[in-house]
Amino acid sequence: MEALKAELAKKRKAAEEAANNRPTKYMKRGDIERMKLEEEAAMKEAASKAKQEEALRSKTRKHESPTPVSTPEPSAAEPATQFNISNEEAIRRLRTKGQPIRLFGETDKDRRLRLRALELIEERVGDKTMGQNDFRKALEDVEEEERNKLAKGGQSDANKGKEKNRDAETQVDLTLIKTDPDKLYPVIYYALKKTLAEWGQWMDERPESVKRTNQGKIAAATQVQSGEYLKPLFRALRSRSLASDVLARIAEIVYYMQMRQYQRANDAYLRLSIGNAPWPIGVTMVGIHERSAREKISSDQVAHVLNDEVSRKYIQSLKRLLTFSQTKYPPEDSSQLMG
Repeated sequence: MEALKAELAKKRKAAEEAANNRPTKYMKRGDIERMKLEEEAAMKEAASKAKQEEALRSKTRKHESPTPVSTPEPSAAEPATQFNISNEEAIRRLRTKGQPIRLFGETDKDRRLRLRALELIEERVGDKTMGQNDFRKALEDVEEEERNKLAKGGQSDANKGKEKNRDAETQVDLTLIKTDPDKLYPVIYYALKKTLAEWGQWMDERPESVKRTNQGKIAAATQVQSGEYLKPLFRALRSRSLASDVLARIAEIVYYMQMRQYQRANDAYLRLSIGNAPWPIGVTMVGIHERSAREKISSDQVAHVLNDEVSRKYIQSLKRLLTFSQTKYPPEDSSQLMG
């Protein structure tokens, strides 16, 4: 019975440790304060070590014999020599971290200690802050754009009527997938650009009371982030370098989005993101000939595992465009709504 209780306690402790080590997409205020305390403690520890090393070196100079003897340096000096970098390298690392290159009254030695403390904090935090930098940058871009608009006095756009002439050019024809796929590239490009511009205009037309709320800023940052994520897709469309199956699925998404058949567009999105390739059941390669189950794995049925981070981001942005289009242009038939 005691052994069973010990085993249960061991498993419970392992589960709690796994839950604590799981990376999250957000940070609590307590975690931020704890990180600041850890940073201050690391800086104090590094400063105390430096003082001890300086005192140790001064003692060795006082008690140094006139005939120099080749003795190994004390082990306490190893951490200082291990992080002995140049000032240019310290400035470069601080700039990559978004930190000031010099604080008021800070010496070169203090700057190196501060850089070392920051790197130690980043090593402890690990991957918990992964995925926050893009969204934080999008929020900063939105706030900067709002400041620029206020400084310019809210100038009106003179090119609003020019987008109406592209409506006929941005209509996707699915028959081009097999007949002439090269004609699909500019059509999809302008259709996605048009939807993204409508999303941005829809964000700008919101009242100021909504824009300044936390949810309003997050929605605007999501739109800016989606535009950044779609840039690799736009480059691939301009260079006509997409895979044939990816081009076909994106064409279906844009076509059904234009037809306001969002349920079918969502099905095409799922086929693009996770694929629909059937795996054969049983033995399929006994002899030298392929079996029927093997023949079903054709080039039209590809399983996209989404191991590419760039493609994952622009596919996620396509789903956001679908959600916006459904919000602005709801379908006449409620059965075509996405779930």
